[in-house]
Amino acid sequence: PSPSSSTPGAEQREKQYRTPPGSGGRRNGVLSTRTYFYADEAKCDQHMETFLRCIDASSGSSVDGFSAIKLTALGRPQFLVQFSEVLVKWRRFFHQMAAEQGQAGRAALEVKLEAEKLQDALANLGIMTKTESQHWFTSENLGVSGTVDLLDWNRLIDSHTKSSKLLLVPNVQTGQLEPLLSRFTEEEDLQMKRMLQRMNVLAKRATEKGVRLMVDAEQSYFQPAISHLTLEMQRRFNRDRAIIFNTYQCYLKEAYDNVTVDVELSRREGWHFGAKLVRGAYMEQERERAAKMGYEDPINPTYEKTNEMYHKCLDYVLEEIKHSRKANVMVASHNEDTVKFTLRRMMELGIHPSEKKVCFGQLLGMCDQITFPLGQAGFPVYKYVPYGPVNEVLPYLSRRAQENRGFMQRANRERDLLWQEVKRRLLAGSLFSPNP
Repeated sequence: PSPSSSTPGAEQREKQYRTPPGSGGRRNGVLSTRTYFYADEAKCDQHMETFLRCIDASSGSSVDGFSAIKLTALGRPQFLVQFSEVLVKWRRFFHQMAAEQGQAGRAALEVKLEAEKLQDALANLGIMTKTESQHWFTSENLGVSGTVDLLDWNRLIDSHTKSSKLLLVPNVQTGQLEPLLSRFTEEEDLQMKRMLQRMNVLAKRATEKGVRLMVDAEQSYFQPAISHLTLEMQRRFNRDRAIIFNTYQCYLKEAYDNVTVDVELSRREGWHFGAKLVRGAYMEQERERAAKMGYEDPINPTYEKTNEMYHKCLDYVLEEIKHSRKANVMVASHNEDTVKFTLRRMMELGIHPSEKKVCFGQLLGMCDQITFPLGQAGFPVYKYVPYGPVNEVLPYLSRRAQENRGFMQRANRERDLLWQEVKRRLLAGSLFSPNP
């Protein structure tokens, strides 16, 4: 979200990260992908063991394979909602300060707050004295250039999750100061550590086995925390090559900001950026929840806008590959226009398939008319294999089939044409030769 300091919409959007009664009905209306309910830590360890076996299976079946994991399977989802709320409030506060400095409406990476004005504002709000903020900035080596951008701002909250100091931010609706967090409770701190420990185990196994790890995207009210924890793992494991891939849902209005901010972070810190781009899997549930809880719909209004967002994000990553060769992207799409767009831009930018910086992914059993020609042309292409109990996998597959019925019709036409050709050759007595 791109909040403003004066509009009620900012307060409405904060509702997105509040948990409604009954855990928000996370499963309600979701036919498209697996979500997890938290039982206990032992169950999370069982999920981790399942993911480890999947990594081993990926290693045994292909070179440079992928294995996907879900963070809601590796810890308490409620913690992800709470942590997401903290991260979003902090980012919203940054944009509030930007609006006061006359920078409202700019893209996330273009906003640069004047450090001295920011320190004065923090003092005027009663959050901390100017001396305290100067010490805070100095300890984090920020504001040296005279400005603070969103990545600098995020570093400040990183330092505070490890601190016991009370941090206050203004409530957009009431104007009153309220605590962002005093510090994580002992249980929240444990949840953070346990999730990172399990991710660490999986990432180490993936590195040993030559497998790349894709962290799946989930509902928008989990996603800020999921992305934050994934970035922590990218910092650790993507020093020499992209092992950890984050997933970006391009049906979200904020997708481009998320991609550009994370790419810039990888540039500054020197690690390899890894992204899987998808359109998104939770549209109906996201819109229903937004209407029910009274916050702005986070989803792009039309399929065309989502396509524009997908191509905009993809083009940004492809440009980064051209300039640095330290970015990697999986184009996870069944859309032929998107595949053609990618191939054209790769040619224009001089990105050769053999570099394996760009790969493609489709579901097993779907869109083979896209997958096989890509593979035969030398592009890295993968089939995504869902697994699990039949009663849980079938709704997922049925939703995919429903979304791709246009491509299924195309595949049917292709099948009919092939069958006509087989019959023609049989009648002509030339089954194994195209010439009668």
